[in-house]
Amino acid sequence: MRVNVTVNGRKTAADDVWEGESLLYVLRERLGLPGAKNACEQGECGSCTVYLDGTPVCACLVAAGQAEGREVVTVEGLASGDAQAAGEGGLHDVQRAFLAAGAVQCGFCTPGLIVQAHALVERAAGRVPDDAEIREALAGNLCRCTGYEKILDAVRLAAAQRATPTAPTPSP
Repeated sequence: MRVNVTVNGRKTAADDVWEGESLLYVLRERLGLPGAKNACEQGECGSCTVYLDGTPVCACLVAAGQAEGREVVTVEGLASGDAQAAGEGGLHDVQRAFLAAGAVQCGFCTPGLIVQAHALVERAAGRVPDDAEIREALAGNLCRCTGYEKILDAVRLAAAQRATPTAPTPSP
């Protein structure tokens, strides 16, 4: 079957998709987007978290056919055109915060954590969530390398940057 889906703002199609194929497989193997990781294939680790119509989901649990006509945003698609235009390497503020805080160890869980952290920062709407709220939001994402402290630091940093808008640069 053919699956038509908008991925990271681009309409695309995956051909020869079999009925039991996961969205994760389609993203990684058919569309060449390796950001979402294949770890547990049971929705327990969160490494494959992507947005489906604006809601974070484990892509390993979504049948590819369920994505027909829908919008998917992966970790690769989080960066805005504004970030790219500003020459910031195309990274979203949450992605930059993970780098700045040293929240990236082996990197396997990082894409899913970034998507969930992004969702939390968006919901926080200009405020910095407390540690309990961050832990709750990231409870479905497992990391085997860290004690999560740097990850919490990254989420706090991203939220704080969003809460403190930068002043406009005066024109010459």
